[in-house]
Amino acid sequence: MTDNQRFSQIERFRYDLETCSQCGYCTFWCPLYQEEPVETSVARGKVATIRKLVAGEAGYDGATADLLNKCLLCKTCAEHCTSKISAPDLVLAARADKVAARGIHFPYNLVYRWLLPRRRLFGRVVRLASAFQWLFLPKTNGTIRHLSFFLSALGRGRRIPEIAPKFFSEQIPEINKPPMGVETRMRVGYFVGCATNFVFPDIGKKIVQLLCKNGVEVVVPKQGCCGAPVFLGAGDFETGRKMADANVKAFAGVDYVISGCATCTSALKDYRKFLADTPERAAAYEALEGKLKDLSEFLVDVLRLPGNAYKASQTARGKRITWHDSCHLNRHLGVKEQPRQILQALEGAEFAEMVRPDWCCGMAGSFTIYYYDLSKKIADKKMETIKESGADIVAVGCPGCMIQLIDNTVRHGMQVEVKHIAELIE
Repeated sequence: MTDNQRFSQIERFRYDLETCSQCGYCTFWCPLYQEEPVETSVARGKVATIRKLVAGEAGYDGATADLLNKCLLCKTCAEHCTSKISAPDLVLAARADKVAARGIHFPYNLVYRWLLPRRRLFGRVVRLASAFQWLFLPKTNGTIRHLSFFLSALGRGRRIPEIAPKFFSEQIPEINKPPMGVETRMRVGYFVGCATNFVFPDIGKKIVQLLCKNGVEVVVPKQGCCGAPVFLGAGDFETGRKMADANVKAFAGVDYVISGCATCTSALKDYRKFLADTPERAAAYEALEGKLKDLSEFLVDVLRLPGNAYKASQTARGKRITWHDSCHLNRHLGVKEQPRQILQALEGAEFAEMVRPDWCCGMAGSFTIYYYDLSKKIADKKMETIKESGADIVAVGCPGCMIQLIDNTVRHGMQVEVKHIAELIE
């Protein structure tokens, strides 16, 4: 195998690899470096190591694997980079080349290659887990459960929402039409996402209701995981392509594809950048990418709903609300003003901007499982800014961030609710 073949994914981002000036400006911005100020934590150190890999001066040993895994992919470094490179893209490419060379070790190979791509099987496993959550995950606060020592690999002491007794996919039909008397303006597909389906089904139902109420026919086809844990987290591009192809097929024939999960929307948009290995796939992924919209982006930019269309829900009335910019929504998708327009328009609620609303919460998918202590330290800064805002509710556009914020607000003993933006609109 030639070097070009060994590093085929890294080669696709050679501009980023060669253009990094190693100036170190990223050290001022990287949330991880602020908590762990070592060179391997920051973009400059990761780029330097990837250069050594390509030059044959380093290998895929444990230290290199740790360096590649220990990245939030928040794109804060890319946002502020003076050379305008994207180190996270290089990290993802290096992960993929590592998997192509070394594979994925047990038990993660079973999870990523056999469980997540098989939606029905995955649902059965989650259902089995829900039956035993009372035993291993005792309740601590409402529907929040506490991860005991037995599950310390997932982060001992973590508070997580319980698995829903009835999944979203079991509650909503495939075709959802606007109510009688409301003209159908367009037909969209709804990409649900794993967290919404298995943990937050009420958010999914609220999104469908909100869209139908505003003249949108919502199709909820049989669909799979977006693939983020597989091709972005683990670097398994081969399995990621199979999942991407299935989702492209599922959402054919709709005007738009809407999601209330910023991570899922970002992952779906990344199919073309990372997984398009043939002209046919590139065309199919590009077509899907053109239809994708975050919920708030769709409401504001496509439906163009007037401000008086946004009424505060019972949950939001009389409350002070602040907004957390999810990294995937803000930096990856460029959706920043739309959710604020909605929250500021909510009659009967007050909007209060927090300091550094775009500061990463520390979730970052599998990062919070592998590096839970670091994840908590990063979240501590977010907790301080939430406290300073005086908010009753932290609104978000990503269920992954919701899980992280719920864990840490409970850990800090904060009397603040974490809600998806859809839950705040009547």
